[in-house]
Amino acid sequence: MDGQLIAFTGVAAGMVAMPGADFTVVVRNALVSRRAGVASALGVAGGLLLHTALAVAGVAAVLAAVPALFRALQLLGGAYVLYLGVRALRSLSRADTAVEEESGTGAVRPLRQGFVTNALNPKAPITFLSLLPQFVPAGQPALPRTLLLALIVVVLALVWFPAVALLVDRLGRWLRRPRAARLVAAVTGTALTVLGVVLLLEPLLALGRGSA
Repeated sequence: MDGQLIAFTGVAAGMVAMPGADFTVVVRNALVSRRAGVASALGVAGGLLLHTALAVAGVAAVLAAVPALFRALQLLGGAYVLYLGVRALRSLSRADTAVEEESGTGAVRPLRQGFVTNALNPKAPITFLSLLPQFVPAGQPALPRTLLLALIVVVLALVWFPAVALLVDRLGRWLRRPRAARLVAAVTGTALTVLGVVLLLEPLLALGRGSA
């Protein structure tokens, strides 16, 4: 039995399941409909697939070597997450009609939201770039092993995020009640807004320290 592979699967599962912008976006869309939630989950998995592909290709090393590019992507990702948070908070004033309005958008918008939220996180490819080599045994070809590790991450995402979406949809009868819907919109909107602000402040503070 490959102990390193088991260890990596455990670490990767913890990374995938860690609450963050991806989780919040999936939950929010799952409250609109099961289809929207699963589409958002698939979008997140697509973003992870992109990141793992970039890490394998070595593009993540470019982000690590060019701080300006990394910070630009941080700002872009933070702005998008902040936009989603503000949009969720604005929906509080029309919580009773938000589900009806958004359910007509089909799966394209939530799929795009899940993908963009994950894809615009520049820390992900660098995390994979630093993590994947740790689980490549000495003497083994790096590329096949790295591809296998990347595949494990994507499969875990394809299991976890749709499961979250389906669970939220199962609880939707209670969560979609007007009072509960407002509470969920307030919590997810606030979480996304705070995450967006943090993502924006981090590169700005780094720039300030660099110019000091």
